[in-house]
Amino acid sequence: MPQGPKRPAFVAAVVLAALSLSGCAQNAFVDAIDNGILGDTIVGQVVDGAAAPAEAPVEQVASQVSWGPPVVVPAGLDQGPRAVAETDGPYLLDTGDRLRIFVYGQPNLSRSYTVDHDGRITVPLIGSVSARGHTTRQLEGIIKGALGRDYVRDPQVTVDILQNRPFFILGEVKTAGAYPYVSGMTVLTAVAIAGGFSERASERSFRITRRINGFMEVIEAPADYVLLPGDTVEVHERFL
Repeated sequence: MPQGPKRPAFVAAVVLAALSLSGCAQNAFVDAIDNGILGDTIVGQVVDGAAAPAEAPVEQVASQVSWGPPVVVPAGLDQGPRAVAETDGPYLLDTGDRLRIFVYGQPNLSRSYTVDHDGRITVPLIGSVSARGHTTRQLEGIIKGALGRDYVRDPQVTVDILQNRPFFILGEVKTAGAYPYVSGMTVLTAVAIAGGFSERASERSFRITRRINGFMEVIEAPADYVLLPGDTVEVHERFL
């Protein structure tokens, strides 16, 4: 009669059962491992007479890396109203800002200044000073340092904004043009200042052109998007 396949697990179990009756199962178990009687099926599965759970095989999964062009998402079209702009932060001076500069004890230096097209102001004694891209606090330090080097001993300088640079609106509004900026204003506020929508205006999406660090950025934005000084808002025509 043909013999069936060997079953090391069954043989090992019978051996351990027989040896346990003689009280020397533990020593015999160790000897069986050393002599190769127990196969791989038992070794690692019985610990101190109790079955240990078998460890699941560890599957190596390679990390997936996706490559491709960046996805451009229009600004905030999937979000609700926003109280502040995404680029909200310290106000940076630029062309069109009107400033009040006060130098304590120096009435000839204390006056209003307008940032010119080159982003500079002209202060008596020290001449042309760059204002573009600086905060009012930074501009205070620049003027104080220039005056203190040669002209005024320990000058006390204060810089305030008298009027923000204007925003511009064009396209399908009743009165396009440049208007004084109002803090926290949205696209819809700008449209209201410009007299409202024309009959052909689209009220869903708007284009904003904004200068950021010397570069112009174009943003497709909803009506509740918050504007910054110097922004140009374009109201599209509605397609019938």
